[in-house]
Amino acid sequence: MITITIANQKGGVGKTTTAINVGTALAATGKRVLLIDFDPQGNASTGLGIGRGEREHSSYDLLVSEADLEDVAVPTTVPGLDVVPATQDLSGAEIELIEFDARTHRLDAAIKRHRADRWDVILVDCPPSLGLLTVNAMVAAHALLVPLQCEFFALEGLSQLLNTVERIRTRFNPGLSILGVALTMYDRRNRLTDQVSDDVRAVLGRVVFDTVIPRNVRLSEAPSHGVPALIYDHRCAGSEAYIALAREVIDRLPKLQKAA
Repeated sequence: MITITIANQKGGVGKTTTAINVGTALAATGKRVLLIDFDPQGNASTGLGIGRGEREHSSYDLLVSEADLEDVAVPTTVPGLDVVPATQDLSGAEIELIEFDARTHRLDAAIKRHRADRWDVILVDCPPSLGLLTVNAMVAAHALLVPLQCEFFALEGLSQLLNTVERIRTRFNPGLSILGVALTMYDRRNRLTDQVSDDVRAVLGRVVFDTVIPRNVRLSEAPSHGVPALIYDHRCAGSEAYIALAREVIDRLPKLQKAA
């Protein structure tokens, strides 16, 4: 079983959209996927059709109450894709965790407690910060998937994120690798978009996925219907891009499984 954390401290870069649609595409290939919603806003849960009134248990329970994954995971309308919903309780979790020993390893411990044959891939959708929730997600992960918006300020945020990854490797999780950087919100009409893409590829090389995710109205509309874009409109440009991105993720999984 492989755990992949989807993180970027900058908001609005497509983390949740990436988590939902890559998870859906992986499930469509026959993999059993669990998406852990680790953002207090709970957008991944909403985007998968889990209403706030239906969230009896949540990822907060994993951290604070030591609940089992099997008890808090719920099925979605996507066959093969389960989700651990998030609630507003997570907002206070970082303060509550100060009282716990090994506060950076709470999610890692929760994942290791469960029986390893239920899911093939766990995806963790992080909040837009580098706080204790994101640190927990990185400590628990085998690899990091970084959605990166094609704009200038995203480059500054990327360097901060990579520095955090190095600190996590040094102190807590030496096996943490970067699965890849996914360029999102790509607009071919904007010359700056191409410049940012070229700069990122020049610095990171093959770490950057070949697939770029375009700006697409259907990607924005799908969450309001409680379904992934791949189900809402599988022929739109955004869905086709996420299918291609999932293929690249699958191609990189064997190397990740060998390292794990």
